Amino acid sequence: MAEDLNPAAPTTPAAPKPATGSRVDRSFAPRPAGDESAAGTTTIADGVVAKVAGIAAREVPGVYALGGGGARALGAIRNVVNADDKAQGVKVEVGETQAAADITIVVEYPMPVQDVASNVRAAVAGAISSLVGLEVVEVNVEVNDVHLPSDDKNEEESRVS
Repeated sequence: MAEDLNPAAPTTPAAPKPATGSRVDRSFAPRPAGDESAAGTTTIADGVVAKVAGIAAREVPGVYALGGGGARALGAIRNVVNADDKAQGVKVEVGETQAAADITIVVEYPMPVQDVASNVRAAVAGAISSLVGLEVVEVNVEVNDVHLPSDDKNEEESRVS
């Protein structure tokens, strides 16, 4: 019997492909054993990933707010009752080892829109990778609006005395 002893041949099975219609790998891929003394699994909820992504996006200079107009209006009501939603404007898809995120932002004028969007993409991908430990397959950024400083002044001024 002749056996193939080619050391260049792969010894591990190929990584599973994402399920149809999904952006992330939802099948379980065994992870290498570490120094953990207890067996078990860790499940990370979609809301946790969304919150991490939302916090990271808000920290980027030039991001005025997250979410579309309706979400921001609802967020203003939440702020009044002290129920801030850190995941507002964030949608995530989480698999076993991968995550994808969609972020809707409002850019502060006169910041360069493409630069802000690129910085949001990098910050969100970095935060998900480092804090949650998932591979980020994509971060889509939708710029929904541009906030003008004069918009704040109009809200404070009254037309009648």
